[in-house]
Amino acid sequence: MFDKLKAVSAIAGLMKNQDALKEGTGRVKAKLAQARCTGEAGSGACKVTVSGELKVTLVELAPGLLNGGGDPKTRALAQNLVMEATNAALTKAQALIAETIQAEAKQAGLGDLLGDVKGLVG
Repeated sequence: MFDKLKAVSAIAGLMKNQDALKEGTGRVKAKLAQARCTGEAGSGACKVTVSGELKVTLVELAPGLLNGGGDPKTRALAQNLVMEATNAALTKAQALIAETIQAEAKQAGLGDLLGDVKGLVG
């Protein structure tokens, strides 16, 4: 019960500080637009980079994966490596997003905003 009250209090705090919230949102968006997270698979045979906006910005494949593109097994391996590397990069980016938002919330005096809101819905 107290967790839900804490979450409601956090949301009320947001409503009182809308201007600060807009400024903070702008800073978060700017930081995330510049951020890059890279995931790897196959000991670096495949690397995928995503932005803090969760957009794929780069895919790198080792030449050996490309040379065997006609072989179904090699093609399946390459596809799997791209999937694994993409998922790894997205996981890193999602963690970065949460950290960036939480840091901005603390700087704005909103405390553990993500934890408080999760307490309301969880």
